[in-house]
This record gives sequence, structure tokens and C-alpha cells, in this order.
Amino acid sequence: MILFTMLGVIMFLSKLIMESIPNVHPLAMFITVFTLVYRVRALIPIYVYVFLNGIIAGFDLWWVPYTYIWAVLWLLVMLIPKNASDKVVAIMSTVFCALHAILFSIMYAPFQALAFGLNFEGMISWLIVGIPYDIFHLCGNIVMSLLVLPLYKVMKKLEKE
Repeated sequence: MILFTMLGVIMFLSKLIMESIPNVHPLAMFITVFTLVYRVRALIPIYVYVFLNGIIAGFDLWWVPYTYIWAVLWLLVMLIPKNASDKVVAIMSTVFCALHAILFSIMYAPFQALAFGLNFEGMISWLIVGIPYDIFHLCGNIVMSLLVLPLYKVMKKLEKE
């Protein structure tokens, strides 16, 4: 339990360190690696991260989508077979990290619309205004996903020992 708590804290601190660059952070990379190594137990550090966000930044309306958005990435990564080749891990993790970046705002938008009384047009406007940030998110996730395979190999080796 201590290991998973520490992994969640690492996720939180990594996002804090990267906050000066909008929507660029290693969270998708960490979630991908932790899921590849720990499978279902990877939900523990994910939700440690989610709750730390709420504790530090406040459990406000922005926080609610975090309770499901990160689980979507976890679920996608769970589709990668346990004994997948390095090539499959590298390709699928990059695809899933990129896909999650693209879908992040789309998954967030319905809650945003409900919470703030936006109609469908208002929700679409909110999505359009956020496109530059989504592009940063996409590029950041793709770059960070290049670290998945080496980190996965190290963690998998350490886990065996």
C-alpha cells in the first residue's frame, strides 16, 4: 500500500512541477506504466493522485470529472495484453496516450455543461475555445509516451526482484 501511495504522490508532484506548461504533464505516461506493471492495482495510485488534487486544490466542480477521466485511460491500457511484445507496448501506449489527450476535453465537456448550465452550443463553444490547450495536451502526451517502454521495463524488472 505504501508503494502505491508513493506512486500516486509522484504523479501529483510531477503534475505540480509541470504546471507552468499548460496541459503538459507525465500523468498519462505514469498511468500507462503503472497499469502495465500492476494492472488492476494501478487504480490505487491513480485515485491517490485524484484525491491529492482535491485535497490541495479543493474539491470543487472541476474535480468531479477527474474521478472518471483517468479511469478511462486505465481501461484503455488494460486492453494491452500482459505479455505483449515491446513493439506492441510502445505503439499501443502511444496511441492510447494520444487518444486520451484528444478525448480528455470531450469527456470533461458534458459534466462542464451540466454543472454550469451550458446548452449544447455552449458546450461545443467551450470545446472549440479549448482546442489550443488540447493540442498542447496531445503533443505532451505523445512525447511523454516515448518514456513508457523504458520505464515499464525498469519497473517490471524491479517488480520481479
